[in-house]
Amino acid sequence: MSPLPLSLLKGAFLMLDTDYMRLALDIARAGKGQTSPNPMVGCVLVKDGEVVGQGAHLKAGGPHAEVHALHMAKDGAAGATAYVTLEPCSHFGRTPPCADALVAAGVSRVVVALLDPDPRVAGTGVQRLRDAGVEVTTGLLADEAYQQNLPFFTRVTKGRPLVHLKLAATLDGYVATESGHSQYVTGDAAREAVQAMRRELSSIAVGVKTVLADNPRLTVHAGGRQPTRIVFDSRLQTPPDARLFSEPGNTVIYCTREASEQKRHRFETLPRVEVVPVEAGHDGRVHLAKALKNVADRGLNSMLLEGGPTLASAFLREGLVDELTYFLAPKFLVGGRSALAGLHPATMDEAMPLYDIRVTQVGQDICVRGRCRADVASYNGKDPLSE
Repeated sequence: MSPLPLSLLKGAFLMLDTDYMRLALDIARAGKGQTSPNPMVGCVLVKDGEVVGQGAHLKAGGPHAEVHALHMAKDGAAGATAYVTLEPCSHFGRTPPCADALVAAGVSRVVVALLDPDPRVAGTGVQRLRDAGVEVTTGLLADEAYQQNLPFFTRVTKGRPLVHLKLAATLDGYVATESGHSQYVTGDAAREAVQAMRRELSSIAVGVKTVLADNPRLTVHAGGRQPTRIVFDSRLQTPPDARLFSEPGNTVIYCTREASEQKRHRFETLPRVEVVPVEAGHDGRVHLAKALKNVADRGLNSMLLEGGPTLASAFLREGLVDELTYFLAPKFLVGGRSALAGLHPATMDEAMPLYDIRVTQVGQDICVRGRCRADVASYNGKDPLSE
């Protein structure tokens, strides 16, 4: 969302702290899909009831939101109140500490939605501001800020990316015919919606069965930033001439340590392709939790899981799916390959519930979205420094 012109904000009406923080959250969305491994952050500087500066973090390695806002405000930052959607950083990374920049600019008050769970910050940014005599308030619109950066919070606090499972099936629950034909279950509008999801998430993941059956490209068709492609392939059956290897962007293949060394060597000459052996799980396949830790260590905040029934079921069984988007096409196969495999609850009480459910129509298809875990349905934490 584009920042609002200052001329529309100056003196138009009396705004409250919540209004300015909501504006900061809107501005933060300008970096959606571009900031990983960093979070989206928005900052608004207000002085005497007028917005004098605003900014968003647009790209990892680039200036943070506070820096953009201070640059716009210039001398007007002295005595201003800063509304920031995440605690200003206090450490030297690829950019200097934002807490120091706010102090140097003479900002008199800072309102923060959430503390940063990154161990390098974790309250020290707020403490640095207070030590410098800056008034700090935390916890304003914490739930909205938490939801906006749920992938970042998941990676930092759980040590794995947020996993968003995408499924597409007929009304009777099939993803393909008995012969395996699956193109296409849904219509153009639903497929374009999936493209939008790919643009926003850090990585796309499939299993080797999907690679062998569909030979997908796993790209964003409009170009620009390409999410990292991930293939779960326990025994390294992926052919080196698969189409996804010829596409721009990086590909990571997770296999077990028992996978043939000779097969690993087949990928050494392919550009931007890495084979990562990990421990096998109890079923002899890639240990999903350990693979996801490696994904997080690469700074990938989120994963769009587009694999077939076997991989999707494995993730669900392990409790590793956070969010779900399920497209239902208005057609029947009355037989075929099910959208999920291997999930056999004995009673309805054992069924996996969805939370925060939204149902919409996308073209001719029905789209059901929801959270698969109760602990990501809303912000349940409390800032230790909140007042």
